[in-house]
Amino acid sequence: MNSHEHDVAAARARRLELLTAPGGWLSLIGFEWLQEGANRIGGASDNDIVLQTGPAHLGTIVLAADGTSTIELVPGSGAVVDGQAVERASLRDDARGSTPSEVRFGSAILFVIERDGRKAVRVKDEQAETRVGFEGLAYFPIDPTWRVVADWVPFDPPYELELGTVIGTIEKENVPGKAVFTRDGRVFELYPIQEVPEALFFVFGDLTSGKETYGAGRFLDTGLPVDGKLVIDFNEARNPPCAFTPYATCQLAPPENRLDVRVEAGELKYRGGH
Repeated sequence: MNSHEHDVAAARARRLELLTAPGGWLSLIGFEWLQEGANRIGGASDNDIVLQTGPAHLGTIVLAADGTSTIELVPGSGAVVDGQAVERASLRDDARGSTPSEVRFGSAILFVIERDGRKAVRVKDEQAETRVGFEGLAYFPIDPTWRVVADWVPFDPPYELELGTVIGTIEKENVPGKAVFTRDGRVFELYPIQEVPEALFFVFGDLTSGKETYGAGRFLDTGLPVDGKLVIDFNEARNPPCAFTPYATCQLAPPENRLDVRVEAGELKYRGGH
């Protein structure tokens, strides 16, 4: 195994570890919008939000007009909030990068997220069928020619990129620049977003999308450009979470990142997909 193959294998091992972790994307079993006011939650059908697991009546989440939320647990539910046995607690959501409060019950956790200015409940379960019955990942053979060194063209001011999501919302992201590379005599461009200071993140599609690879596109992380160059290794391209669960809120590849070429590198369509 040469150094490039070793690097790709290591990246794939890290990807598999994160995906299959107890709180990874395979454990996701629920996504429901919260309505302003009281939202009764539990496994019974008379709840406003019906859970796939847990007690018949877990509690009630109250969403205030200002967007803050609190939970009042049903006595005897056995649930804890951030590890504490309480009757009532305020719930942090994930807005502005915050770590949300976790309501744990049995093998599952529940937390509040913000998407498109709205609040929703997300539920994960370590014993989810998607995790317990995970069928593994499959890849194109490693192809060193798909490790490309692109020219980096910075934007000043940043370009505003609109990305649709699988739940029908539009997310606007600032793009710091574009990567330009040549393949078989043709020029291609990709627009990344920068979610963390030390890396770039691409959502792209290509002519394998919907055939050998996931139809909505694939995700790919890179480092930062150095001396006007950016290394993009498509062998590390991966499926988005929505390839494994219907409860994710994945971004879709924007028109700017739909490549008119077959990228026969990286992760293939998940054979156990929903």
